[in-house]
Amino acid sequence: MVAVLFLYIFFAGKDDENEMAKEEAAVVHGEPLQDGNLPPKVESAVEILQEKVTKQIIKEGHGQKPSKYATCFLHYRAWTESTQHKFDDTWHEQRPFEMVLGKEKNEMAGLAVGVSSMKAGERALLHVGWELGYGKEGNFSFPNVPPMADIIYEVELIGFDEVKEGKARGDMTAEERIGAADRRKMDGNSLFKEEKLEEAMQQYEMAIAYLGDDFMFQLFGKYRDMALAVKNPCHLNMAACLIKLERYEEAIAQCTIVLVEDENNAKALFRRGKARAELGQTDAAREDFLKARKHAPEDKAILRELRLLDEHDKAIYKKQKEIYRGIFGPPPQPKPKPTNVLVRIWQWLILVCQWLLSLIYRLFRRERHKAD
Repeated sequence: MVAVLFLYIFFAGKDDENEMAKEEAAVVHGEPLQDGNLPPKVESAVEILQEKVTKQIIKEGHGQKPSKYATCFLHYRAWTESTQHKFDDTWHEQRPFEMVLGKEKNEMAGLAVGVSSMKAGERALLHVGWELGYGKEGNFSFPNVPPMADIIYEVELIGFDEVKEGKARGDMTAEERIGAADRRKMDGNSLFKEEKLEEAMQQYEMAIAYLGDDFMFQLFGKYRDMALAVKNPCHLNMAACLIKLERYEEAIAQCTIVLVEDENNAKALFRRGKARAELGQTDAAREDFLKARKHAPEDKAILRELRLLDEHDKAIYKKQKEIYRGIFGPPPQPKPKPTNVLVRIWQWLILVCQWLLSLIYRLFRRERHKAD
């Protein structure tokens, strides 16, 4: 069984590389998250989910809503409503939160109510009363929440697996988790081909959630190779989406995660170089492209990017040369001032007099020489 799964993932990964290596020129503008220091200001209508839970949609989702016992993957930020103190942020930790609806912790009951009303890809602002949050006593460890504190959540539902998927991640075997992640990756690839970039990234992020750091630390040998054969392409495919969305810093971060595991990964070096070039980091970009060329010397895309960098440098040099020429060039020659007619006649007379005197002097010397 393990051998079959390994071969399937290996050859599927090869197909992914062939498909995802084609860097399209189309650009789609993404919708970045708002500043996370304070709760976002939302103008949409307030929806009452329960007496103690309200919701405002920030970004619409797609598809169905999760049912009870579905395993949901989400990002959220949480603030106490009275003080606006942020006490939790999974975006900052770069690790999606897993919640099984109907089996959530008591302090997450209000959050679960909101998540159960959301579609995949939806982002919303939730207001949760303290009764469905950390309760009358609050929480004095981590996170630090005061007693009877109403809570504000900014939540994004990345996606969810219904009960038919099987179990929560913690109850799955290594093969089951890797298989579930691989199915998400394949779904993401299909969405990528359709140019549904945000939806594709949600699938990749869910796949990566199955293969989190805590899980990877437990894997060795063939199981770790199988997991990396799914996880690394997900990071690289997310980088491809982010480059198209012009979110270059995030693309660099995704590629760097892969390079920590595989410092010679040509595709990671190429995409990080491309993102750096877009940010104007030409020296760092060239370094990435040269490393990528070392491991893939026949790759035309790498050679093209290096040529574009050289052309860019030549254009910059030419422009700088023109600027410096304008600053330090030769001073302009003064134009001759116009003179009036009387001055010119006087100058002509002086020249004639000088010529006559010179002629008389030469005749005088000649006569004197004959007399001697």
